[in-house]
Parts: sequence; structure tokens; C-alpha cells
Amino acid sequence: MGCLIGIDYGEKRTGLAYTDPNKIIATGLKSILTKDVIKFLGAYFEKVEVEMLIIGKPIQKDGKPSNVEEKIEKFIKNIKTNFPEIKIDRYDERYTSKIASNFIKEFGMKKKIRHDKGIIDKISATLILQSYLEFKKNKL
Repeated sequence: MGCLIGIDYGEKRTGLAYTDPNKIIATGLKSILTKDVIKFLGAYFEKVEVEMLIIGKPIQKDGKPSNVEEKIEKFIKNIKTNFPEIKIDRYDERYTSKIASNFIKEFGMKKKIRHDKGIIDKISATLILQSYLEFKKNKL
């Protein structure tokens, strides 16, 4: 029984989060250059049993897919090519970056930290994954 990995895809950087083996709590893992994600995941999969990837699905207010969705689909295809045994699920990521920014501000973090996009990406991935966990728990 492995953990889940949450992914907040970005054109430059991608935020990653992971769950405990019991899939109760999501924790920020890393913010990484998007071009390096496949390599990072390959090394991570060698050390940690991963059951599934939860990749954020950006949806606009009107319900239509975001402009970045096409790039995310290419990213997913690349993951499937490199790791065909890993399951993938998608989860609505609307407003996660905004919530992450507000979260950082609310906790009174210094301005330098508040403007670090990597931290926002990692928190966004954590929010996507934790929301997914809660959705699945409530669905049961």
C-alpha cells in the first residue's frame, strides 16, 4: 500500500506533495522545475512506494478547461510513457494558488517567502492532494 503524490503542474515549476501511507494527511514535498519532474519522480519511485498520482485539473470559472490543460495532457502522456504502472487521477485545482498565497499571508510569513513561487507551488500541490483525500473520504 503506497502513498499518493499530488502534482500542481506549472509551465516553469511544478509543486509536489505526498501522503502518509494511510492516506490521511498531505504534506508538501518539493517545488521543482517542470522539465526535471520525470527524472525526480523516477528517483522517488525507487525509494518510495507510490500508488497513484493526483494531478491538478485547472478549470476556469465558466467550467471550461484552462489554457494550460493541453500542456498538462502532454505532461501526463510523458508520465504514462515513463511509468506505465503508475495510476493517475485528476482533481479540480481551482483557486489553489490563491488559497496558498492567502495561507502564507495569514501566517505572517516574511515578504520574501510570500513571493517565493516555489513555496506557493508546493502548498498548492498539498491543497490539491488534501482536498482529493477529503473528497474520497466523504464519498465513501
